[in-house]
Amino acid sequence: MFVSCLIYFLVLFALINLYFLVAARFNIVDKPNERSSHSKPVLRGGGIIFPLGFMLWFTWSGFQFPWFFAGLMLISLVSFIDDLSHLTYWVRLLLQMTAIALLLFQLGLAPLPWWVWFLALFTATGIINAFNFMDGINGITAGYSLSALAGLWIVNNYQAPFVSNDLLYAAILAVAIFGFYNFRTRARCFAGDVGAVSISFILVFLTGKLILATGNPLYLMFMIVYGVDTFLTILYRLTRHENIFAAHRSHLYQFLANESGISHVKVSTGYSVAQLLINLLIIVLAGQLSLIQQLLVAIGITGMLAALYIIVKGKRLKNVTRVTENRKS
Repeated sequence: MFVSCLIYFLVLFALINLYFLVAARFNIVDKPNERSSHSKPVLRGGGIIFPLGFMLWFTWSGFQFPWFFAGLMLISLVSFIDDLSHLTYWVRLLLQMTAIALLLFQLGLAPLPWWVWFLALFTATGIINAFNFMDGINGITAGYSLSALAGLWIVNNYQAPFVSNDLLYAAILAVAIFGFYNFRTRARCFAGDVGAVSISFILVFLTGKLILATGNPLYLMFMIVYGVDTFLTILYRLTRHENIFAAHRSHLYQFLANESGISHVKVSTGYSVAQLLINLLIIVLAGQLSLIQQLLVAIGITGMLAALYIIVKGKRLKNVTRVTENRKS
């Protein structure tokens, strides 16, 4: 196992550095604008290491999960093209949903009623796009993904085995390598849509397998911090009659990193640690509660996060308004 992981690590390390050369050669960079949280051009698309990492695992594993692999390659290709030239939203969404349908087929949902498919498709699409929306500051995608993967690894090894550890290690190593270049004050690269979308696609697949293996939907809480920030930010923008599909800096993490001046690394660490603590709580409670009790726990955690979001963002908005008024006067 150690030798396999070491070889895998070295190959991925070489691949991401090769991508840096390609990205620099073809000017695949994220240039700062009024919506950005960075001030200098940074290489974009470093998250391509995630689908490349799974491609290696897929080959070494004897081609396990072929439908999932096909979906991952499709959604990663679409996202990378979008990084380069910005696809029309509806075209991107249609192709995303096609890829997600392949994922659901791999999970074995084919015999289930249409409404189960609809609910699963809606949930998966929401999670994947939430990850994409939340990928806006250094380290947040890497740190948050590692928190989710840590929870999945603990469950897989100590509670309910649901997948080969090799796949979890492959994902963890790919995220760690990307994090080495991104989880820092001056990032060497950004994940890009290809990174945020592909890692969320992998996490949706792993979480789906866990839920189906245990019959416990409470494990969806492994990604609740992103969910609350995304949902409440959408509501906030709707109340302001904004186009929710347009680029913006309205997420709480963006207010903290931009308007409040807290470092990207600190904000990303805060989000990651918060999700990790929730994951540990879920792991402790998951096997001990009835379905009704699980629902109450989910509502309680979601309500707590929502209240925290509203309080913190409200204070930040007041501070921004006060500073703006002082500048005008």
